[in-house]
Amino acid sequence: MGALEGIRVLDLSRVLAGPWCGQIFADLGAEVIKVERPKTGDDTRMWGPPWMKNDKGEDTREAAYYQSANRNKMSIAIDIASPEGQELVRALAAESDVLIENYKAGSLKKYGLDYETLKEINPRLVYCSITGFGQTGPRAPEPGYDFIVQGMGGLMSVTGEKDDLPGGGPQKVGVAFADLTTGLYSTIAIQAALLNRHITGLGQHVDMALLDVQVALLANQGMNYLASGKVPGRYGNAHANIVPYQVFRAKDQDFIIACGNDKQFVALSQAIGLPELPEDPRFTTNALRIKHRQEIGDLLAAHFLSGTAKHWVEAIHAVQVPVGLINNLEQAFQEPQVQARNMLIEMEHPLKDKLQVIGSPIKLSRTPVEYKKAPPMLGEHTDEILSRVVSAEQLKDLKEKGIIA
Repeated sequence: MGALEGIRVLDLSRVLAGPWCGQIFADLGAEVIKVERPKTGDDTRMWGPPWMKNDKGEDTREAAYYQSANRNKMSIAIDIASPEGQELVRALAAESDVLIENYKAGSLKKYGLDYETLKEINPRLVYCSITGFGQTGPRAPEPGYDFIVQGMGGLMSVTGEKDDLPGGGPQKVGVAFADLTTGLYSTIAIQAALLNRHITGLGQHVDMALLDVQVALLANQGMNYLASGKVPGRYGNAHANIVPYQVFRAKDQDFIIACGNDKQFVALSQAIGLPELPEDPRFTTNALRIKHRQEIGDLLAAHFLSGTAKHWVEAIHAVQVPVGLINNLEQAFQEPQVQARNMLIEMEHPLKDKLQVIGSPIKLSRTPVEYKKAPPMLGEHTDEILSRVVSAEQLKDLKEKGIIA
């Protein structure tokens, strides 16, 4: 039994932020019903290649991108632009605990699927709207995209190499950071609203914005600016507040050192054969090392070219200073610790006997995450779910009209 067994989530969202939130709920045992457009479905169903291969090794039309955010859900296909489709969604919302949507602010009102309408039907409903800019403010009506928000929200100003270095300039994160983190924050907010419902008996509207989340996640960089009035720049793979905390090149490949305090710096210096470094008045404390960031960085960079990355990692790891190689995805999935933590899972898919997916990082001792359903095919569960609210004859009629699929 999952931790959220008995919670029903109606997921009207598509692409990533909303589906990511819905997938977390599904992993934790909630029944998550994904509502998609007939024929095309979620936009990401078409975002291939790569496509999932079937048991014969042939490409299917199931996009890997879609599969990354929709496991453990049930898929139904409804045309919500039609009055009949809207009535079906309202009927499902009346029996749901949570609704997730990421349409442009205000656009569901014309369909009678906005919060104000649905709370009259179901006052206990927790209704989560995920947009680029939120439900208020001058940009509320605009669509929001992760890439734009990473730029607007300041993240790209502190990500990438310095402007005066080769390849310097602003850089986005290699995954949709604002989308994924908004999905995480939305999960927290919805669960908080569900806990409050136990006390009050009432649901509420959860207003989540990618830009809000991105600004919140500036964290120490944001507070560095507020405390100093100095706009932070890009440090590449270095850290704004800790030195040495960066990538170094050995004679064969790159590796990372994350030396978090002065005690670790002493241990690091001894492990790499430079025990005199902590006695240098430029490097005695972290504050001094920040001041002399370039000097110590150059000194260590030259020293590490004398050995292999494996040699340095083993020596530094032995004295318990954080250190590691930089893995590509193949190497990351082969990492023994990743495998020991069950971060690769096999699921049975209608078109593939063993579909490999990335596991959930949530480890619960009594109600562990379960992997019951592979990312669903479009409309795979339409009949099963809608038979709860309409008759078999009505289902047949709705299919003939193309309202469901």
